[in-house]
Amino acid sequence: MEKVILVTGANSGIGLALCERLLCEDSRLQLCLACRNMQRAEAARSALLTSHPDAHIDLLHLDVGSVRSVLHAAHKVKARYNRLDYLYLNAGIMPNPQIDIKAFFKGLFSSNVVKMFATAEGLLTQQDRVNKDGLQEVFATNLFGHFVLVRELDSILCQAGQTSRVVWTSSSNARRSAFSLEDVQHRLGTEPYASSKYASDLISLALNRHNNSQGLYSSVICPGLVMTNLTYGILPSFFWTLIMPIMYLIRIFTNTFTLTPYNGAGALHSLFLKKPESLDPRAKYHSLTSGMGSNYTQPRQMDIDDDMSEALYVKLLEMEKAARKRLKEEDDNKQAYKKYLNQTE
Repeated sequence: MEKVILVTGANSGIGLALCERLLCEDSRLQLCLACRNMQRAEAARSALLTSHPDAHIDLLHLDVGSVRSVLHAAHKVKARYNRLDYLYLNAGIMPNPQIDIKAFFKGLFSSNVVKMFATAEGLLTQQDRVNKDGLQEVFATNLFGHFVLVRELDSILCQAGQTSRVVWTSSSNARRSAFSLEDVQHRLGTEPYASSKYASDLISLALNRHNNSQGLYSSVICPGLVMTNLTYGILPSFFWTLIMPIMYLIRIFTNTFTLTPYNGAGALHSLFLKKPESLDPRAKYHSLTSGMGSNYTQPRQMDIDDDMSEALYVKLLEMEKAARKRLKEEDDNKQAYKKYLNQTE
């Protein structure tokens, strides 16, 4: 039976590289590219079909930062497929990233240069904003939308006799110090990306606690330092061109500089080949690349605990309930207004 796989953020970068690797592994699988930009999604599908002309590739419009879009897309998925074997939660944003230039040059010529590039700790901040749902944009896109998607696809993920997988693309930038249960949306901080990625680590643990008995397993990966559109948005492209030789040189001394999307997708592909029962729910699976360019995957323990993950899980359930209620009220008001207009004509 062909596996059914859905990948969010699949039109470029790590998501597209994952799709290519999956099709090379098994060209018979049913692959669904869930993307916000359908023009780019069409281009990605065409590129994949060029190298895999017989592949079964569907497209799905999904803006994971919009609860309404998530619910609409999930409805389409359930109508299209009777089961879902893999759900790769890869879409993410880092809006308006800003670099502390002074800290950058100070770190560049220090013994912490590798750690600085690998985690951006104390170096990278973002300017977040509120979206149409009244949620912080980074939180909504990187975490909450994916959480609602998993919940909404429960009926085709959790089926008797079926094992399904949820895999989150996290980051080495995910840090406990950037996250607060009292401010889960990171409204008051300047590192919403790090906060959202740490929250995804916590939620993965909670999903395993609540859903393993139903056959659903959740895992977390880190792609390493990858050059994608998200990365290029941090600094001007000419700057990356200038320091790229330095980064390849540093890779001799560290294994976290994956650099290419293909390398970054290594851990995602690796988990596709492993039995979920054999994976450690408290480990983050890192895509790593040796100085000579060899790819491998390695698990590393996450700085997470059950109490915090459960508290966040409960908060997200409450937020999901409130979001669904708000959307229903909006729909009811629209229907009432249409009825009023029909009566007055």
